[in-house]
Amino acid sequence: MPLPKSNHYTIEDIYALPEGQRAELIDGQIYDMAPPNRTHQRIVSQLTKIIGQHIDRKHGSCEVYPAPFAVFLNKDSKNYVEPDISVICDKDKLDDRGCNGAPDWIIEVTSPSDPQRDYGIKLFKYRTAGVREYWIVNPQKHTVTVYDFEKGERSNQYNFCDDVPVCIYEDLVINMDELL
Repeated sequence: MPLPKSNHYTIEDIYALPEGQRAELIDGQIYDMAPPNRTHQRIVSQLTKIIGQHIDRKHGSCEVYPAPFAVFLNKDSKNYVEPDISVICDKDKLDDRGCNGAPDWIIEVTSPSDPQRDYGIKLFKYRTAGVREYWIVNPQKHTVTVYDFEKGERSNQYNFCDDVPVCIYEDLVINMDELL
């Protein structure tokens, strides 16, 4: 739920939040972020490791970053997100603050308190910003929804027991059950 304010927030408002308070800024609205639970963190940790190892084995140029990692999605002052996992292949988008522009691949792990933000608001923002691939991992339902924006609006839903193919890496499949 966005914090109430009659006008729009900017990235300056995000940086003015009290130490330790995390929030995202989408189209000028601030969305508070609840602390992740252990299952959420385990999934993020394991996926980050698997993706990073794949990139290293292939001597790839992409880099993988787990949250908290700043993504200035539209290179404007109204959008700031911290995806659970960001994979960036264009090093020109990276600086000491984070990623300026759309990552190539974003993974969000839903939280029990607000899963609809990942399926609605963020899905639209990531697609329109130029993200190539977007995964929504839902630990409550044991599903992974994969959006391949490079091939249009194509999406597939998998169960944790399925081998999930990675769109931007044709030779990588991930089985969530094997990670947990």
